[in-house]
Amino acid sequence: QGHVVESGGGLVQAGASLRLSCKATDRAFTTLHMAWHRQAPGKERELVARIEGRGGSTSYADSVKGRFTISRDYAEKTLFLQMNNLKPEDTGVYYCNSQPLGASYWGQGTQVVVSS
Repeated sequence: QGHVVESGGGLVQAGASLRLSCKATDRAFTTLHMAWHRQAPGKERELVARIEGRGGSTSYADSVKGRFTISRDYAEKTLFLQMNNLKPEDTGVYYCNSQPLGASYWGQGTQVVVSS
């Protein structure tokens, strides 16, 4: 079975930091595409950051560049999202997505609320 489970969300004030984790099973963890998406209240889900390939090439949404960092630990089969200088507009449910060859796994999400 392949699945991913997010954790690390919470309620913080603007300017704070949070680190999200996405623990994957052996089948779900991949050196291919892994990403974080988020869905704000009343809005569509959007791609926040992704990491691809063994070299770990990364890309970010313009709204989080310079504040968020995506990384993954191969030994722990875990994807991370370090979020610094959080803003109220970062509020939403954050989802982990892993796409090993021929599959796509989504977690149930972790809630992030940033108060002003």
